[in-house]
Amino acid sequence: MPKQTILTQEGLNKLEEELEILKTVRRRDIAEKIKTALSFGDLAENAEYDEAKNEQGIVEARIAEIEATLMNVEILDADSLTTEHIQLGNKIKLRNVDTSKEMNLRIVGSKEVDMKKGKISDESPIGSACIGHQVGDVITAEAPAGTVTYEILEISK
Repeated sequence: MPKQTILTQEGLNKLEEELEILKTVRRRDIAEKIKTALSFGDLAENAEYDEAKNEQGIVEARIAEIEATLMNVEILDADSLTTEHIQLGNKIKLRNVDTSKEMNLRIVGSKEVDMKKGKISDESPIGSACIGHQVGDVITAEAPAGTVTYEILEISK
């Protein structure tokens, strides 16, 4: 049985929107590219056709991946979140003990990770180190750059 995916409502909406675009807009665009490439004749040396078919394969694989995810999804209930201990869905504020640099993060499932927006996975080194801890705790995470120590300053919904 496939692994259940936990998503926020925002993450679910984003995946459903991506799926709709892939199934409608992207499929239609690729079909047009294939039709145009076929009009060039000889498929043996038709780079446009090969490229369009490759793009079609990538899009169809992504559609299958999203559909499989949506079949095994659990929506995170934002109302059930607490701020006593860090759990999936919480927003947190951490301070690097060595540099005093602060950062705001949100702990999300692996399908919603977006480092540019401060969304880290509960399976990431920092995310997994934070789960279950509370404000004032000091945690250590094994990051690619080495061991990093953070103090948990805030937990919110």
